[in-house]
Amino acid sequence: MSTQQWNTDNIPDQNGRVILITGSNSGIGYEAAKVLAKKQAEVILAVRNLQKGKAAKEEILKVIPQAKVAVQELDLADLNSVKSFSENFLQQHQKLDVLINNAGIMIPPYGKTIDGFESQMGTNHLGHFALTAQLFELLKSSGSSRIVNVSSTAHNMGNLNFDDLTWKTRKYVAWKAYGDSKIANLYFTNELGRRLKNAGVKVLTTAAHPGYAATELQKGIGLKILNFLVAQSAFMGSLPTLMAAIDSDANQGDFYGPSGFAQQRGFPKKVQPNKLSQDADIAAKLWNVSEDLTGISFNI
Repeated sequence: MSTQQWNTDNIPDQNGRVILITGSNSGIGYEAAKVLAKKQAEVILAVRNLQKGKAAKEEILKVIPQAKVAVQELDLADLNSVKSFSENFLQQHQKLDVLINNAGIMIPPYGKTIDGFESQMGTNHLGHFALTAQLFELLKSSGSSRIVNVSSTAHNMGNLNFDDLTWKTRKYVAWKAYGDSKIANLYFTNELGRRLKNAGVKVLTTAAHPGYAATELQKGIGLKILNFLVAQSAFMGSLPTLMAAIDSDANQGDFYGPSGFAQQRGFPKKVQPNKLSQDADIAAKLWNVSEDLTGISFNI
C-alpha cells in the first residue's frame, strides 16, 4: 500500500467483519466508525454515555442508511463496567476481527477511577488492558484479528514511576500523567505483540496517533482557537487509526501517525515512537503491574 497518500480508498470491503471501537460517539473514534460502516463492517460503538452513542449511531445511519451499527455501554474507568460489557459482548458476538482501543481522557484535574486509579492511567491504559484481556479469547479464535491502541505524540512526555504509578503521593501534573498513559499504550502494544509472537498466536497488535486533530478532547481543555488555526480535521486524525487497523503490510508493534511536520498533520504512514517507549524491560514490568492492579490476566 502507498503510505504517502493513504486514504479511505485503500480500505477494502469489510463486509462480514466485526469491529469494536471504544469512545466512538465523537472525534476520531466516530469518524473511524463512520468510514468502517460505509465499508460494510459491523461496527460496535462502545461508549460511556449511551445517549451520545445513540445520537452518533443515528448520525451514521443518516449518511449510510444500510450501516450495521450497534451501541453498547462501556465505562473504562470502572472495571465492573468493563467486565459487564465484555460478558455481554461475548454473548452477542461469535467473532471480533478488530478491537480499536480509542477512548481516552486528556489532562483533567486530579481524579480517581471507581477502582482508585489516577483517572488518565486508569481510563487510557488500565481500562483498555482489562477490556482486551477479557475479549482476547474471541479475538484469538476469530483468525487474523487485530488490536489497535490509540496513543499520542504526548507519549514523548511519558516516564513511568512504578513507585507511584497512579499519582497517590506525588504532586499531580496532568500533562505528565497524560504522557504516562500514552506511553503506557505503546508499552502495552509492544509487550502484547512480543507475547503473541512467542506463543505463535496470529493476532496482530498495532498503535496509532492522530497528530493534532480537532476533537472534543482539545475543546475540553481550552484549545478551541488552536483547533481552528492549526489542527487538522477529526476525519484526517482518524486515518492513522484506520491504517493501523487495515494496512495489509502491518507488522507486530507498528506505529502509525500523520506524515507531515512533527507528525501533526497529513496523510498517515508508519512513524517512529520515541526510544523510551521501546524499552522491553519497562513494558514487561508494566504488564505485570497492570495484571496486579486490574486483577485480570491474559490467556495467550
